[in-house]
Amino acid sequence: MYTIDLTGQVALVTGSSRGIGAEIAKSLAAAGASVGINYRSNADAADVVIDEIRAAGGEALRVPGDVSDENSAEAVVKTTADRLGRLDILVNNAGINRDRLVMRMTAEDWDEVLTVNLRGTFLPTRFAIPLMVRQRYGRVVNISSVVGLSGNPGQANYAASKAGQIGMTKAIAREVASRNITVNAVAPGFIEVGAAGGMTGELNEEQRSQVLSRVPAGRFGAAGDVASAVLYLASPEAGYITGQTLTIDGGMTA
Repeated sequence: MYTIDLTGQVALVTGSSRGIGAEIAKSLAAAGASVGINYRSNADAADVVIDEIRAAGGEALRVPGDVSDENSAEAVVKTTADRLGRLDILVNNAGINRDRLVMRMTAEDWDEVLTVNLRGTFLPTRFAIPLMVRQRYGRVVNISSVVGLSGNPGQANYAASKAGQIGMTKAIAREVASRNITVNAVAPGFIEVGAAGGMTGELNEEQRSQVLSRVPAGRFGAAGDVASAVLYLASPEAGYITGQTLTIDGGMTA
């Protein structure tokens, strides 16, 4: 059976104390990578992820910090590289939503989402890229959303931030491709992530039925569906894929 081997590599996953980020971190660790578990405030949840990785024989490091803050983002990247020896993989997963129709959306709603989702992708990438350039190898994967491709009522701020991630992915991919560094994005659709919420978390039964009727696969996605795609894009095998956005939505936007 074909397996991805990341033995000896180091990954940093932002916002990985729960949900999709936690699943991505565990998948990278299961493939052999040492993983920095980043979180802004939920240390207990981060420790649960770290304990699971270590119990399975992997290596994980607690890396607290707000990656939308310049000094904090620099410290998160530097701590991961210093403590684990290098940095091969960066997964920009940290994100929030503040959903409201645009006529009711405040400037604070807009600024907070753009700051966390877009600035919080730019800053870790900015600090990670020089490390990857020096070692002439790297993988950056940005967690965007189908909302960044198609829009969604009540999510103008979130859609703008996720579309921005896709544009940023393409631009940076062109800048660093000659250094054996790839930059890609994944755009999840409706993913079930349990208590962590996700795009399905606030849907009532009627809304769930309506959404499912638009998904050819006939089911919501699982966090593992996203993690599997990230694992491939983060691997050496994906070296000729860069500047791309892989949609993981069961065919909803086909």
